[in-house]
Amino acid sequence: MHRALKMAAVMAAGALALAGCSSSSTPATSTSPSASPSSAIKVGMAYDIGGRGDKSFNDMAAAGLDKAAQQFGIQTKELQAVAGETDQQKAARLDLLASNGYNPVIAVGFAYAGAVKTEAAKFPAVNFAIIDDSSNAAPNVANLIFSANESSYLMGVLAATATKTGTVGFIGGVNVPLLQSFQAGFDQGVKDTKPSVKVIDKYLTQPPDFGGFNDPAKGKITAQGMFDAGADIVYAAAGGSGGGVFTAAKAAGKLAIGVDSDQYLSADPAVQSVILSSALKRVDTAVFNMIQASVNGAPLVGVTLFDLKNNGVGAAESNAAYAPYKSAVDAAAQNIIAGTITVKNAL
Repeated sequence: MHRALKMAAVMAAGALALAGCSSSSTPATSTSPSASPSSAIKVGMAYDIGGRGDKSFNDMAAAGLDKAAQQFGIQTKELQAVAGETDQQKAARLDLLASNGYNPVIAVGFAYAGAVKTEAAKFPAVNFAIIDDSSNAAPNVANLIFSANESSYLMGVLAATATKTGTVGFIGGVNVPLLQSFQAGFDQGVKDTKPSVKVIDKYLTQPPDFGGFNDPAKGKITAQGMFDAGADIVYAAAGGSGGGVFTAAKAAGKLAIGVDSDQYLSADPAVQSVILSSALKRVDTAVFNMIQASVNGAPLVGVTLFDLKNNGVGAAESNAAYAPYKSAVDAAAQNIIAGTITVKNAL
C-alpha cells in the first residue's frame, strides 16, 4: 500500500508538471508560430541527474532538443531526475510523457534502462530513445551509444604529451561499466604515448549512489588530492562534478580536461583557462537525429553508434593552449579510424 501511495504521489507531481509546473528550469514547451506537419509532434525529454544546466552531458542533450525545436517547430517537454530516485520513479516520469502524447520520448542516460524497458512494452505505439545504453531490443526503442573510449584515448594522448610532472589523473563520476570504458581509453592513450607516465584513477561514488555525476564539492576534493600527489593534468568524466575539478585545477595552477561538451566554452570564465580540452560526445547530434527521423516519419530503432569515424566523438580545440598538442591527438585519431589502434572498451 505504501508503495502504491508513493507511486501515486510521483504521478500526481508529474501531472502538475505537465499542466505547467515543469521541473525544468527552462520553458517547458516551445512551439513554432506557424502551423506545420511537424508542429503536431510532441517530444518528451527525461534528463539524468544534474539536468539542464550541468554544462556537460545533459546540456548536450538539451542543445539537440533546442535545435530540433527551432528547426522543426515541434512541441517539447522536459522533466528532471531527482537524487536517489528508484526505477519506478524513472518509469513514472516516462509514463507521464508517453501517456500525454509525447512521441518520441528520449531518456538521457543509462540509468533509465529499466524504466525504458517497462514503458516501451506498455506503450508499443510510442518511440523511445535511450542514450548510453544498448540493451533494449524492443522494436520501438532506439539505443544511442557512443565510442567514448575513443575520445578518452585522445585525451590520454593529450595528457601524456602535455604533462610536465609525469603524473596525470582520471576522475569518473560513478564506478559503472560505462565510465570504466572512459577510464580504459584514457589509461591506454596515456601508456601508448608515454609508458613512464603515472595515472591516478578515482571514482566519486559507487552504485547505486549516482550522486557522483552532480557533486562539484567532491570533484574538487578528489582533484585536489591528485594535484597534491603530483598530477598536473586531471581528466574529469563526471558530469556536473567536473566544475569542482576545474576549480581545484585553477587553485593549484594545474590543468584539467572536460567531457561530453566543449567545457572550455561553457565553464565559468574564472576557470576557463585551465580546461585544456574536452572529450566530445555528440549527444546533441544523437538527440537531433532521433527527432529528425521522427519528424520524417521513420523513427530510429535499434542501435546507432556514434564514433570517430562519423564524428560522433572527438577532441575539443577551443583553448589556444591545445594547439601544440593537436598534431599528436590528430595522428592518434587517424590511427583509430584506420584500425591501426584498437582502443579498449573495458578495464
